[in-house]
Amino acid sequence: MNKNGSRALVHRPAKNAMQSGTFRGDLWYVEFEPSRSQYVEGLMGWTGSEETLQQVRMCFERKEDAIAYVEAHGIPYILLQDATASRVPKSYATNFLRKRGL
Repeated sequence: MNKNGSRALVHRPAKNAMQSGTFRGDLWYVEFEPSRSQYVEGLMGWTGSEETLQQVRMCFERKEDAIAYVEAHGIPYILLQDATASRVPKSYATNFLRKRGL
């Protein structure tokens, strides 16, 4: 049971825009929303928090496994739908079809 009342986010992260690969794009993650705000430490200026659940990130291979985990532990959750882009396979020759008027 979640004692501090924070909700879990069940989601599949978006692909990195800086890379063309899809490594770990098929994993589902369970992360917790922050229930307390962060503070700035006075001496060094570091950002701190009293909540350790912000540091927890669990990964699952299937969406159903992630949902089953949070439901089994009584954690309220929000399911964010994945935004997977559909790829249309093209050949290299299609780059030049418009230039020749074909």
